[in-house]
Amino acid sequence: MDVVVGRVAKAHGIRGELAVDVRTDSPEQRFAEGTVLTGRRRDGDTCELTVATARWHSGRLLVTFAQVRNRDEAETLRGVLLLADTATLPPNEDPDEFYDHELEGLRAELTDGSLVGTVKEIVHAPGSELLSLDRDGRTVLVPFVRAIVPLVDVAAGRVVLDPPEGLLDEVE
Repeated sequence: MDVVVGRVAKAHGIRGELAVDVRTDSPEQRFAEGTVLTGRRRDGDTCELTVATARWHSGRLLVTFAQVRNRDEAETLRGVLLLADTATLPPNEDPDEFYDHELEGLRAELTDGSLVGTVKEIVHAPGSELLSLDRDGRTVLVPFVRAIVPLVDVAAGRVVLDPPEGLLDEVE
């Protein structure tokens, strides 16, 4: 199974360097020289990318991949998700921290046990994370904060929600 560790934002410079929006707590590990990542395009096509160099510049990680030799090739990777094999992730020892793949597929229920839906994915929005839930075929976004999601029980396969009034209501 793969986990998203970054997304290519844009090409940087003329030598094929790429600006990457990081989605991992350990970028030094995930983007270390020689690390092989899978790039997944929007259409589902994948490619293998080997990190040649990585450096921080103005709050963004700039990465050079061995397979990308110039800006034109770099431009073709705009928007590509960068994936790492979950088997290579270090164990998470903080009980309040979760990898995205651990939450995807969990049952979402209210504090009384009634089913709300299933966690489809974690949306990394500026400033916060959101749980994207599949609720009878429609997507509902729930802020992933303790006040609304008081319990995550990966072992039991569920997240418990205590949403404010109106959060889960259908929009007409």
